[in-house]
Parts: sequence; C-alpha cells; structure tokens
Amino acid sequence: QVQLVESGGGLVQAGGSLRLSCAASGRAYSRNPMGWFRQGPAKEREFVAAINWSGGNTDYADSVKGRFTISRDNAKNTVYLQMNSLKPEDTAVYYCAARLPSCSSILRKAGEDYDYWGQGTQVTVSS
Repeated sequence: QVQLVESGGGLVQAGGSLRLSCAASGRAYSRNPMGWFRQGPAKEREFVAAINWSGGNTDYADSVKGRFTISRDNAKNTVYLQMNSLKPEDTAVYYCAARLPSCSSILRKAGEDYDYWGQGTQVTVSS
C-alpha cells in the first residue's frame, strides 16, 4: 500500500513557475513508477508526466514538453513536478499517482495503469 500527498499548488500568473511535490509513504516506494495527471474545469483527466523507478526514464504530454520536468528523490520518498512558463490552460487539479513496484523502464500514460492516487492539488494560472 502506498499513500500519496501532493503539495505546492497555488495561484500564479501566466509565465510563472510552480513546483509540485508528492510525498509517498508505504512499502517499496523506491520501486514504484510514478506519474502526474491533471483534470481541468469541465475536462477529462489527462496524463502530464511519468518517471520510472530510478528516475532514469521520463515521458511527457506534448502540451507540457519543454516546460515541465518530473523528477524524484527516492531517499526522501518524493516525486516532483517543476512547472515553468505556465499558461492559463495549465489550470487544473494535479494528481500524483503510483504504479505497483516495477523495475521496468516502460512508462504508462493511462490512468487505469496506476494503482494509487493522491487527493490532488489545485493549480490556477491567471492571464
């Protein structure tokens, strides 16, 4: 079982930056592939970024490539999402998610492939 708690959301002007954190607790966190998803107003949940257990492999949605960076610190049981050059269309509730432990470098973009979810943190970007 893995528990996830996101933090770092808030209100920021377009062009600004935020760093989201996802603190994990439970067993075998260091082997869990992790992901970030988001759900904007009146939108379906969408994939944002994913990272494998070691941090050596990452993947991003096209809409955030070059602006967002996912990383992890397994010693601190935390995964991060650095968000730069934010746009109003990035406004959403951001969710951290974890998959069951795996040493594979294959990354998943579908929410149904993830087994544990945080409660979400609101990010609002004003124009």
